Amino acid sequence: MSTDRPDRIAELFARTRAERRPAIIPFIPAGWPEIDATSEIVRAAIAGGADALELGLPFSDPLADGSTNQHAYDEALAQGVTPATVLNNVRELRGDGVTIPLIIMGYINPMLAYGIDAFIRNAVEVGVDALIIVDMPPNEAGTVEILAREAGLHLIFLVAPTSTDARLRLVADHARGFIYCVSLTGITGARQELSKDLEEFVGRVREYTELPLAVGFGISRREHVEHVGKIADAVVIGSAFVNVVANTPRIERAAAIRHYLEEISGRRNVPIVQTDRSD
Repeated sequence: MSTDRPDRIAELFARTRAERRPAIIPFIPAGWPEIDATSEIVRAAIAGGADALELGLPFSDPLADGSTNQHAYDEALAQGVTPATVLNNVRELRGDGVTIPLIIMGYINPMLAYGIDAFIRNAVEVGVDALIIVDMPPNEAGTVEILAREAGLHLIFLVAPTSTDARLRLVADHARGFIYCVSLTGITGARQELSKDLEEFVGRVREYTELPLAVGFGISRREHVEHVGKIADAVVIGSAFVNVVANTPRIERAAAIRHYLEEISGRRNVPIVQTDRSD
């Protein structure tokens, strides 16, 4: 399969680093809250300042997700959302001219049920830039990693505060695109405060890689983005963004999404300036 296609993720981080700010990456389950809602949500997010989007692949047993995302996944599955639905969402977005990175985040079982070779091939065909497979560490990636690399699809791995130095080194050796740093020990969900050990954790990860680092899990407030923007390259806004969508009538949703992302990204105030780093 040809890999002659733009590396939108590398281009994104080259731009945000030049602008000295973190990339803003919201997460939303695909095909939710209505099966036809993904396009309007993504467009509103881009208008609000999203630099990339994580599209959740609904799954019945999302072990890393808290109640907010679990409930959204349950609703999406009840409406008949499948891996094919998610891929079609990406196809429609690319056909409508959306050029930001689109990342599918999910679990391995639905991809295996679809057929992992076919899923990766079809993901590339429709314009997916990367996969985050939450329950597949690099030592278990095997064929999936080989197929993704051959297709030119980034496979994003996660690390956590509990990751050993050996695990960080392993992830760094296999990582492409960026590394996802889970900010806390636990499941997804908006928090009032970030871990006091986050800076030390991100510093540990940086010892092993020059790839961009994205911090997710618990990001919900402007001050969180300000803090993370000083030590990492991107923030992933998951449950808090899902809550905005869940709690807003559809007729008001686009405006609410734009307002929330403009506020959390600092577009309504001043840019977040990152500190100088050797990388």
